[in-house]
Amino acid sequence: MILQYPLRTIDLAALRENVRLIRRSLPEKTMIMAVVKADAYGHGIVQVARNALRAGAKWLAVARADEGIILRRAGIGAPVLVLGASTGPEIADGVMHGLTMTICSAASVFTLQKAAAASGMPGLMHLKIDTGMGRIGVRTEAEVADVLAALAQCPDVRLTGAYTHFADADGAEEDYTRMQLARFMHLSAALPGDVIRHCANSAAIHRYPEAALDMVRAGISMYGCPPVETDMPMQPVLSWKTAVTHVKTVPAGEKISYGCTFTTPGEMRLATVACGYGDGYHRAATGRAEVIIRGRRAKVVGRICMDQMMVDVTGVPGVVPGDEVMLLGRQGSECITADELASWSGTIGYEVLLAATDRVHRVWLNDDV
Repeated sequence: MILQYPLRTIDLAALRENVRLIRRSLPEKTMIMAVVKADAYGHGIVQVARNALRAGAKWLAVARADEGIILRRAGIGAPVLVLGASTGPEIADGVMHGLTMTICSAASVFTLQKAAAASGMPGLMHLKIDTGMGRIGVRTEAEVADVLAALAQCPDVRLTGAYTHFADADGAEEDYTRMQLARFMHLSAALPGDVIRHCANSAAIHRYPEAALDMVRAGISMYGCPPVETDMPMQPVLSWKTAVTHVKTVPAGEKISYGCTFTTPGEMRLATVACGYGDGYHRAATGRAEVIIRGRRAKVVGRICMDQMMVDVTGVPGVVPGDEVMLLGRQGSECITADELASWSGTIGYEVLLAATDRVHRVWLNDDV
């Protein structure tokens, strides 16, 4: 294979170890749901799903039915929860492929029954309870009762789980998170005792062990970017690298890149590297971003272009075209994290992992499936 830059590498051994670390932190009977929505946060939905299951996850979670259908067509038979509230046609597609649908109202129970009866397959559902996120889900005892009444009229629908989502498990609103947990336990008490209850996202896995319940949803932590401090030695799974394409020495007073916003303060050695906002490297990082070349950090100078950017390598001896440039990940003793790159761009680490465009090729390492 011809190596093309920029390039993402996904270390599936690191992913499996992260899943095992989470597994060891949980009560014995608590299951892991691996969140693989949005193409597994940019890591590759099929590859991540297979390796997460191999490492001990029991369920998978996607945002939409079409993502779950990708898993089914890849031969993955594990339970898959569709996290988003679905329309009638999407519910029908989900039922046909054995997906578990998120249901938020009595009306949606009847829609699920219609799809199940038409397909001859069971309509699997988890009830979403809105305890304070304000997004989707039933909110009151009366709404829960309405769903249960609808279920009594729908013989082909099976309620197998119930869940909520914390609004600030990674923030300072600890009382709010505990209120959400208490509200969830109260509202789900009317449900059958054998439903799977889950509410802990990645942050709650680390900060609120009492929220583990029957299952946790491992998202960003599984990819090695925990949103809160943790004692778990989690490893970032994704690296993003490119290469030097040109090196030049320029005198003092030279303008660099669009808008002439950077002027060389003295003679400088500049390297041009193959990456820009057309690859998903945020232009907003202009003036703050750094990369790693030959094991040393080097600052990006001038505005980031669509396909290229310029880097000050005056203090990095010996840089030549073809040298590897680490945009995200570790090279030698230096490491650029998703959160650090996000801070330069004014965003969050989640978006950094998802930012790369389709022209940034991916290579999966250490696939154990």
